[in-house]
Amino acid sequence: MNPLLARLQPYPFERLRQLFAGVTPNPQYSPISLGIGEPRHPTPGFIKDALVGSLGGLSVYPSTVGDPKLRSACAGWLERRYGIAVDPATQVLPVNGTREALFAFAQTVVDPSKPAVVVCPNPFYQIYEGATLLSGADPYYAPVDPTRNFAIDWDSVPADVWAKTQLVFVCSPGNPTGAVMPLSEWRKLFELQNRHGFVIASDECYSEIYFRDEPPLGGLEAAHKLGRRDFRKMLMFTSLSKRSNVPGMRTGFAAGDAELVKKFLLYRTYHGSAMSLPVQAASIAAWEDEAHVAANRDMYRQKFAEVTPLLAQVLDVKLPDAAFYLWAGVGGPDTEFARELYAQYNVTVLPGSYLAREAQGANPGAGRVRMALVADTAECLEAAHRILQFVQTNPQFQVRPQ
Repeated sequence: MNPLLARLQPYPFERLRQLFAGVTPNPQYSPISLGIGEPRHPTPGFIKDALVGSLGGLSVYPSTVGDPKLRSACAGWLERRYGIAVDPATQVLPVNGTREALFAFAQTVVDPSKPAVVVCPNPFYQIYEGATLLSGADPYYAPVDPTRNFAIDWDSVPADVWAKTQLVFVCSPGNPTGAVMPLSEWRKLFELQNRHGFVIASDECYSEIYFRDEPPLGGLEAAHKLGRRDFRKMLMFTSLSKRSNVPGMRTGFAAGDAELVKKFLLYRTYHGSAMSLPVQAASIAAWEDEAHVAANRDMYRQKFAEVTPLLAQVLDVKLPDAAFYLWAGVGGPDTEFARELYAQYNVTVLPGSYLAREAQGANPGAGRVRMALVADTAECLEAAHRILQFVQTNPQFQVRPQ
């Protein structure tokens, strides 16, 4: 067996199952889960129609590079959304969702024959860590700074770590914080890249769920604004899962540096990562339509506008920049909060410490919980009222006195 498998840690949801083992939730309440970030809004009908209408493609082996029409649709979306131009033939590559692609990209980039470090934010999406470990590299966890809207503290990374860094994972909008990385932070990261030569993987799967008037800045957009028009040593990754409510289709794309796309395609050709033709057809339809995206975003905006003020009465929480999570500070241990909330009110939230690692003497997720507002507004409001009642009857968890 691959000895690197032994370095993998349990996934957060496995740890949550262990936390809840032996707990019988209060039967007076129906179960409500805010734990898993799985989109639950309806899939638009026209996407289903495009998928079903292309089932004849199941009889054909798809190419890893994808249909030129799909790559053109992805490039067209980048131009409309970010005002940037990419070559669909050399700078765009379809992927089976960002999770699969981010993992595979680390295997493409990392050279384990020499000391290798991969820097990722802390807290983080656990695929970054697993991809790092199985590539033979060592992760370095750069903490986010809650006093700066959870911006990654690039200055906290020592020079000797940067000297060995081969890959940096960025997540903007962030999971779990919802923070968007501003241009000033991108400038700092690009300056570090100029000095140390690492590759940047920008995970942007939450980019279309936002609460401000201006849409979130993208990584390629930031590079373009700063004069890096070839997007050297950088790929962005996005998907339709959250944007279009099709998590089961497992579809997205990577775009950026043409040389990186070429190497990534080589890896994926051997890895067997081609997207089926029906999914490609449905993806084209989704990328070329914005009306359903705006309607989806409005549903999230309504939920967050109603739920956030309720929870802010007793917890340290505010409207995020983007994404569909609330990153709430609680009184007392986050694991105890989650376990007791589940036991007393049958509401599931994810302990923040499960989404981070203890590094530099602290776990930056400790004392926080992630709430995924993916259900309909009524169910999310019901959960919020239960959480409010829970904190009021368990004052040790209260952060903001009423």
